[in-house]
Amino acid sequence: MKHLSKLLVVALVFVGFNSIQAQDENNPWQVSIGVNAIDTYPTNDSNNPFSSTTLFDEYFNVSDHWNILPSVSYVAVSKYVGDGFSVGARGSLNRIEKLGDLDVNDLSHYAIDGTIKYNILKNTVVDPFVEIGGGYTWVDEIGAGTVNGGVGVNFWFSDNLGFTLQTQYKHAFEDYLVKHFQHMAGISIKFGGTDTDGDGIYDKDDACPEVAGLEAFNGCPDSDGDGIEDAKDSCPNEAGSKEMNGCPDSDGDGVADKDDACPSTPGLPALAGCPDADGDGVADKDDECPNEAGPAENNGCPWPDADGDGVLDKDDQCPDVAGTVANNGCPEVTEEVQKQLNDYARTILFDTGKSSIKAESTSVMVDIIQILNEYPTAKFTVEGHTDSVGSESLNQKLSESRANSVRDFLIDKGIGSDRLTAIGYGEAKPIATNNTRAGRAQNRRVEINLVK
Repeated sequence: MKHLSKLLVVALVFVGFNSIQAQDENNPWQVSIGVNAIDTYPTNDSNNPFSSTTLFDEYFNVSDHWNILPSVSYVAVSKYVGDGFSVGARGSLNRIEKLGDLDVNDLSHYAIDGTIKYNILKNTVVDPFVEIGGGYTWVDEIGAGTVNGGVGVNFWFSDNLGFTLQTQYKHAFEDYLVKHFQHMAGISIKFGGTDTDGDGIYDKDDACPEVAGLEAFNGCPDSDGDGIEDAKDSCPNEAGSKEMNGCPDSDGDGVADKDDACPSTPGLPALAGCPDADGDGVADKDDECPNEAGPAENNGCPWPDADGDGVLDKDDQCPDVAGTVANNGCPEVTEEVQKQLNDYARTILFDTGKSSIKAESTSVMVDIIQILNEYPTAKFTVEGHTDSVGSESLNQKLSESRANSVRDFLIDKGIGSDRLTAIGYGEAKPIATNNTRAGRAQNRRVEINLVK
């Protein structure tokens, strides 16, 4: 035990040298004391003929391979330095009686190690960590440097007291010192909490550790003394009520002065504390018609409906012609209108075998144009059809040509090109038999149909 005090002094000096760094977490210091065990067996060490040839073999064989000194045999000190990392030092003592499968004569073992530890979780009862480091180990006054790596876990009973289990592998740099595992179990104590702002509340419990405050607010201040801590007080330097989150409300309208666009006149919360005489949702100060309800988009004035069809002019695609709501204020093409349109269209005459419209169809075209102008937003397909006389390919081309001829005529007379689409069906859609003269005459036609 004569070496234990020396190791503890060295450990304290090692970490104390590091204490010039600012403390940046509650209770940054940790001291652990307990028992350690040395096991050289499960190391697969070629320099130790008495070790296992398989790493971790019989890792928990305590009775056959572990060397345990039945007293306090290690002391560790570490200091948190930020982002989950701690640095520290550890000193340990032991007595070696089992060198793998070989019994030996009571060899002394002591070591000092520097450590870098990373705590995987934060502020948890079960606190796992990984550790790396290096140090120096002596066995009967013969020593060698080691590089170390291990894992462990702290079980915290309180903010300051816990139990630590740890195991690490120590790889010696010299062949005369065998590789070995060191296991540790002990009590850990955390300490070093501070009261930075001097308000009598330690930083670990102080919600505002750098600003003096009140115990009732977990160490946070209440500058204006209104019973609301500054962090939750929307007006920390001006006394107010809890209902207003610490702010005053001069006109009593439920809107804090700092948010009230009309702080001297009671108003509505939805309008930033300003009144709305006509109840249209537009504050009187912004309402061009303060006594007549209207939408905000029209500055508080009602929208007009020039044609009286129930669709406001702003939404009416045909504001000067009465229509239906379903058709955005435009008149709808009824089945009767559609039938009349095609009754006219089917009387359009073309020169034989050509797509040129005969002059006697001009009056019919004028009637069609009048109907189309009554429905300015409706879109139509101009469809060309033929009988089955002649080749199918020629009939297809002829139907397309005639449909386009009618479309071009209508566009030329002022119907929007975006409203008309031409398509030819050739002989594919007969409405009568092609075996009679009368049937073929019906099949040679143009139809103008509403696009739905």
